[in-house]
Amino acid sequence: MKKHIFVLAILVLSAVVTQLTGKPATFSGGAVSGSHEVQHGGQIFSRYDGFNHETLVTLKKMKVTCTGTRGNFKDACISIVATLHCPGVQLDYVRYATLQLVFETKDWDQRHALDQRELSVVANGETLRLGRMDLLAQNVDTLMTETLQISLPYAAFKKIALAETVELSVGPSSFALRDKNILALRDLHNRVKFAKGI
Repeated sequence: MKKHIFVLAILVLSAVVTQLTGKPATFSGGAVSGSHEVQHGGQIFSRYDGFNHETLVTLKKMKVTCTGTRGNFKDACISIVATLHCPGVQLDYVRYATLQLVFETKDWDQRHALDQRELSVVANGETLRLGRMDLLAQNVDTLMTETLQISLPYAAFKKIALAETVELSVGPSSFALRDKNILALRDLHNRVKFAKGI
């Protein structure tokens, strides 16, 4: 019986993904995923996470800037990843969103210390103080790569996605999202039907 319910859930999600993206959903390891590219050049995928019983709609890693950073990351490339977390097999509302910032630099000393991870966002002139970001990963290869993540209410994500101008500040580092980054976040926002958050 459980197997039939799971298969039905996969089929329902597949239909939703196809409707939203205009492309058939694909099956991979028991998960449904769909991708769609718009003028912004970013990639957005939808999949069902059976372990956490939620549908994830994710903007994959997208470059923001390699030159326009103020603060201690002057010679860094910064990318963004955003995910909407929808409980169950549905895209009617979002429980919360997660935002990742990926900093890549040649200088190991440019890491964000624990007291330098407070994220503030200015969206259309409104300042959103979103709290301290968590260190998700830190790697050293040819570049020092630092990934910071924060969970935020969907209402805050919506303000960012629908803004015309967005600036982010993490500790002493600040930078602006490019138009195509904002378009990608707006596209991500548009993947949920009613965009309600709880």
